[in-house]
Amino acid sequence: MERARIAVAGASGLIGSALVRSLTADGHEVVRLVRGAPRAAGEVRWAPEGGHVDRAGLAGCHAVVNLAGAGVGNRRWTAAYKARIRASRVHGTAALAEAVASLDEGERPRVFVNGSAIGYYGETGDRAVDESAPPGEGFLPSLCVEWENAAAPARDAGVRTVFTRTGLVVARGGGAWGRLFPLFRAGLGGRLGDGRQYWSFIALHDEVAAIRHLIDRDDLSGPFNLTAPHPVTNREVTAAMGRVLHRPALFGVPAPVLRVVLGEMAGDVLGSARVLPRRLLESGFRFAFPEIDSAIRAALR
Repeated sequence: MERARIAVAGASGLIGSALVRSLTADGHEVVRLVRGAPRAAGEVRWAPEGGHVDRAGLAGCHAVVNLAGAGVGNRRWTAAYKARIRASRVHGTAALAEAVASLDEGERPRVFVNGSAIGYYGETGDRAVDESAPPGEGFLPSLCVEWENAAAPARDAGVRTVFTRTGLVVARGGGAWGRLFPLFRAGLGGRLGDGRQYWSFIALHDEVAAIRHLIDRDDLSGPFNLTAPHPVTNREVTAAMGRVLHRPALFGVPAPVLRVVLGEMAGDVLGSARVLPRRLLESGFRFAFPEIDSAIRAALR
């Protein structure tokens, strides 16, 4: 893709900041959506929960990428925090999609890339699923369905709309692995529950490359699973972390303890999601770090 203007919501998050670095390194102009008053060139104000977006800042962008949302694993799922998670994603997506749709046809972006998650599929056990699978049951699947449906105004206005159903991102700077690395380095890492649950992971490098692939390809729309092609169990993750970091994984956390500590969120930690990136592979995308060991090593470089 030639140099373009691209708007990013959630530009300060783990994935967003990596995407911004990648785009700017290649000479693209990045417009960052910020909640407060803009303080620097290239910042545009929005208030996602309130439905406000500075539409003028989106005009003429080649792409709008929405990666904003309150962290799912940041704290215990109280009723209030679940409401905040939902509002930050559903209301924010609706605000952006409506803003995109309201622009004059010649000023609308060519693509709207909206974040989603493999939580869409819920508990899959040992069963492998791809984008053709229906949503599961529970808080996260219902959230993901609402989240994706909120992008309808952009799609109905004729803007190519893509949903990135992202797995567990292997990175030092945040997410699940941001918490795992210090534990394993201290020799305190271990399996969670019985360790047989599948973790569908993706290296941060591949996550960013996949988003850019989806921006660049005019023929791609709808949901795409952003997960490496070889999901692994939590036991296999534990073993790989021990190998790469040269630390024995001696400790485990029993499922009952996780349920006491994490509450409802323990179901997400103990649940199994064996998710395959069928559509991404069919589109010609190639993973740089398809195996868990290589993804962990990439995060440490």
